[in-house]
Amino acid sequence: MSNALIKELEKYKLTEFQKRVLIATMKIPKGETRTYKQIAEQIGDRKAYRAVGTALKLNPLAPMIPCHRVVKSDGSLGNYSGKGGPKGKKAMLKAEGAI
Repeated sequence: MSNALIKELEKYKLTEFQKRVLIATMKIPKGETRTYKQIAEQIGDRKAYRAVGTALKLNPLAPMIPCHRVVKSDGSLGNYSGKGGPKGKKAMLKAEGAI
């Protein structure tokens, strides 16, 4: 995890919840995924998995903060508001060997 990215987050008007989500997401290794629910549990708010998705939608540093590595609990990819939309998310995960 990069301290520079954490400092960079301070430039944006993010809530503490959003920051916790993005910091947890930074910890997902290349080639792996986590579910929205796993991120919610990791930050200590296990029922906030939908809010995790909302926080990731607002990720100002995608793909440096790899929100594309967060998927739905049923194994489907979920949404992606970054470049290329859901197809872009799928392509990045394939390139990383996560799917």
